[in-house]
Amino acid sequence: MSTDNSAVNFSELVNKNKQTLARLKESPRLLLHRRDGEDLVLTTAARAEQDQTVVSAATRMLVAMARREPSMELLLDILPDAFPWVRFLPEPDLHAFAVELVDTMRAADSVGNSASVAQMIIAWQHTAEVYSDPELLATLKRDHAEDYGPAPDPRDVA
Repeated sequence: MSTDNSAVNFSELVNKNKQTLARLKESPRLLLHRRDGEDLVLTTAARAEQDQTVVSAATRMLVAMARREPSMELLLDILPDAFPWVRFLPEPDLHAFAVELVDTMRAADSVGNSASVAQMIIAWQHTAEVYSDPELLATLKRDHAEDYGPAPDPRDVA
């Protein structure tokens, strides 16, 4: 996907809609840059449905594969190729990530919304980042025997 043909300013879509939409024949999606908000991606309904079909099929295959014991071991072996940061996770957490990834992908596919998968992956990546920093890990694992009392209500803090 060439950035020259696949990215335009939103105003171009508004002012030259036929010429801008014709670019969808050259590229499967069009990135619309906006000054006053998040960029948008424009694609055809058929292309979006195809993309969803592919993601759904891949999810169903991964779920089916992971449910077989030798395949779960294979999944654990290949996760570092897909997510290099998992190398920082302790073994039990790596297994927990694999199980949660498969389960969350299956659940997200059932509702047609992958936002929860992205959120879960990011959360696990942050966990790996903590394990990768010995100083931060030690700080978070330190016993804070002292109770600092109730936290103030943030609405009362000026």
